[in-house]
Amino acid sequence: MAQPPKPASAPTDPGLFTAAERDLIRWQLCVRFGQAPQAADGIYLRTWRGGPQAGQPKVPKVVQGLVERGLMHIGPEVVMGGRRALFTPLGLDALRHMLQDRRALNPDQFAHLHEELGTGRA
Repeated sequence: MAQPPKPASAPTDPGLFTAAERDLIRWQLCVRFGQAPQAADGIYLRTWRGGPQAGQPKVPKVVQGLVERGLMHIGPEVVMGGRRALFTPLGLDALRHMLQDRRALNPDQFAHLHEELGTGRA
């Protein structure tokens, strides 16, 4: 009897990103206003300004999932009024794997990542 398909939100390989995670990575690491962001800089997190969580980073569910799976961690330093979610070595390996799929990250639009991560397609 055939196994039921795994839900897209829970990949079996921790190195593979979910659809929501891929969308976040494409959105955060695409070239904007002529500036090519670096994977090493991570993803900027806004900060709670008031209430019981004042001063703490606002961590979206997608980023929280990456942190729980060990693909990212929340950096300790404050940059431009907020903190950053940074890729771990495992997360960088998963990003390199994602770069190999032309459908996941267009090599022309994300050539800066190929160059940064040394995948040889730049």
